[in-house]
Amino acid sequence: MAIVPVLPVRDIVIFPGVIAPLFVGRARSIKSVEEASISDKNLLVVAQKDSSSEDPGPDELYSMGTMCHVIQMVRLPDASTKVLIEGHVRAFVSSYVTSSDYLSADASAVTFEGDASPRAEPLRRAVLEQFERYVNLHPKLPIEIAFSLASVEDPFLFADIIASHMQVRISEKQDLLELLNPEERMDRILRILVRETELLEMEHSIHDKVRREIERNNKEYYLKEQLKAIQAELGQPDATNEYEELRVRIKKSRMPKDVEKKAYSELDRLAKMPSMSAEATVSRTYIEWLTEMPWRKRSRDRLDLGIARSVLDEDHYGLDEVKERILEFLAVQRLMDNEVRRGQVLCFVGPPGVGKTSLGKSIARALNRKFVNFSLGGMRDEAEIRGHRRTYIGALPGRIIQKLKQAGVKNPVMLMDEIDKVGTDFRGDPSSALLEVLDPEQNRDFTDHFLEVPFDLSQVMFITTANVAHTIPRPLLDRMEMISIPGYVAEEKLNIATRHLWPKVLQDNGIGKYSVKISDRVLNKIITEYTREAGVRGLDRQLSKVARKIAARIVNDSEAGHKPPKSVSVSAASLKGYLGAPKLHEARLPRADSVGAAMGLAWTESGGDVLVIEAVSMKGSGKVIFTGNLGDIMQESAQAALGYLRSCSQRYDLGSIEWDKTDVHVHVPEGSIPKDGPSAGVTLALSMLSAFSGRAIDSRIAMTGEITLRGTVLPIGGVREKALAAKRNGIVTVILPKENSVDVDELAEWARQGMTFHYVSHVSEVFNLALSAKASKKEKH
Repeated sequence: MAIVPVLPVRDIVIFPGVIAPLFVGRARSIKSVEEASISDKNLLVVAQKDSSSEDPGPDELYSMGTMCHVIQMVRLPDASTKVLIEGHVRAFVSSYVTSSDYLSADASAVTFEGDASPRAEPLRRAVLEQFERYVNLHPKLPIEIAFSLASVEDPFLFADIIASHMQVRISEKQDLLELLNPEERMDRILRILVRETELLEMEHSIHDKVRREIERNNKEYYLKEQLKAIQAELGQPDATNEYEELRVRIKKSRMPKDVEKKAYSELDRLAKMPSMSAEATVSRTYIEWLTEMPWRKRSRDRLDLGIARSVLDEDHYGLDEVKERILEFLAVQRLMDNEVRRGQVLCFVGPPGVGKTSLGKSIARALNRKFVNFSLGGMRDEAEIRGHRRTYIGALPGRIIQKLKQAGVKNPVMLMDEIDKVGTDFRGDPSSALLEVLDPEQNRDFTDHFLEVPFDLSQVMFITTANVAHTIPRPLLDRMEMISIPGYVAEEKLNIATRHLWPKVLQDNGIGKYSVKISDRVLNKIITEYTREAGVRGLDRQLSKVARKIAARIVNDSEAGHKPPKSVSVSAASLKGYLGAPKLHEARLPRADSVGAAMGLAWTESGGDVLVIEAVSMKGSGKVIFTGNLGDIMQESAQAALGYLRSCSQRYDLGSIEWDKTDVHVHVPEGSIPKDGPSAGVTLALSMLSAFSGRAIDSRIAMTGEITLRGTVLPIGGVREKALAAKRNGIVTVILPKENSVDVDELAEWARQGMTFHYVSHVSEVFNLALSAKASKKEKH
């Protein structure tokens, strides 16, 4: 035991056999070094437990240190001291002695008593090999250290030198210092070296990866700059700028997160493709479509019923029931919250030219929404609705997505024309694809084959139009609220022509600045003698023809040097010069009572019409002859009517007729037009009874109804169109099945005005109403 001065050190552990320079700056530590140097004593170097302590006490120092000899001491200008020490032996501190000048300790040298075992040499070699790997990987250790250790045979010195060069925590070095057995010390050193070597290898791997990435980025940057220069010389666009532009567009489009993720993924794929390849063109088109879709953009609804009513009245004359239905729909939308409000599906059913498409435009204008439309007529490919898959060059989304992009908002009014004329073939069934589009429960996640991501269609207001409802598939019809739009009578057409058609025709033909007058009498003449239709499309064409001839006359007068007229008046007398001879003649319908000629009411795609059904009887072999292009159902109705008359021949004074020697010929004029349906049954029965009995038919009566073999009259459809056709042709008395009386109650007041409706349940009632009491002598058989 001896009292020796103590030098506390931080961040280092001195091992025996190691020479190390130290910089001493603390006053007490300098005193300890001076005391050891002057008195030629050993200097005990002990590591601090806490390196941040400036004046460590006994509790902050380890109890094991190294006895060192001061080889050299040099004072530095900054009052610190540089000292070169050499470790000799480990020393254990029994107690520390604190004085006013420096710290000292009662310490004794500690050595290992014993010789090295046979295991020491193999262990030394293993440690040396691992240390060489460690030095090779460590950036702060020179490789010469490993070479110098190869000549150290003493296991005590060997282990201490390696421990002193290891870059590990102070606590681990202190543990190695406190291990006296050199073999145990080398075991511990080997484990530490293996661990540290693995960490260094991982660090090197990370550094190599980072370095390679940086080199690759630098290489890409260099090549891209070269590519830019080449493209600039060739006059080609910069692909890098295009990718950045697409990235900015994706960010600005405000698309949902999952869609945005797919867009960025596709953009990354595009960046790796040759810019001129066909696949890159498809990918670029796909990204552009994603960025141009209105994912969140919508127009603000204007659910003001007053404005909507004024817009509808301004754009359309009449159609009061239709307008009320539309206003009721808007009222419901106004009372619903935005979150609950869904896009509705309306179906306008009516003949051509009655304003179905223009009604859709008016609804969009009233709601302050964008309006888009397309036609479904003749569509046979399902891909027209769902889009084409991107596997094809030139693939595009379906019409729904295209029109949404055109509208620029996610809640437009979308009108689909001619839904009753959708076809089907080997390419699919478009009407089945429309089931998802028009179903509010499914269209929230409509997926187009091209986009391959869901798009919300629940805010779109779909409007469809059709001329007939029976050709629309039933599942599709169930998803739509049907609104029937009837044809117009002459009075309505006159108002439409005066308020809408004529002013528009003048503007469209460039004569709006001239005073061109046309009287109601002339308009009525055009309506009755030049057109016969449920709508006003033909009337518009005739008025346009008049306007074109007026424009031609004004231009001819101007070229001839004549002053253009200030006003032009279209008179009834001059109408033939504008439109030629009248196309329609009143003589088409019988205007006097006659035998065998009855007037029936028919429904057509252009509205209702009046058909003349003629029948004659003659000697023959009991045959029934049909002419006039009659369909199978109409021929069966005639057979049923004849069967009823033959079964009740005594009741109607037909007992004298020899049926097996009498032929019946049934004819419907205008043979080029196909005619079919069961509703002509009562008319056929009346016509044949008149031909057999010679009793004349009242020419002021028109009728419709299906007949059974027992003479029962069954209800029919299209009552509104048939009633308007009768009114349009000047027929004021109509016979209808009794069960169709509710349909007449639903007619507008103007449609019922001046009309007389008779409701029958048996064909005998029709005979009583329409047949004269006595047979004509000329016609009676």
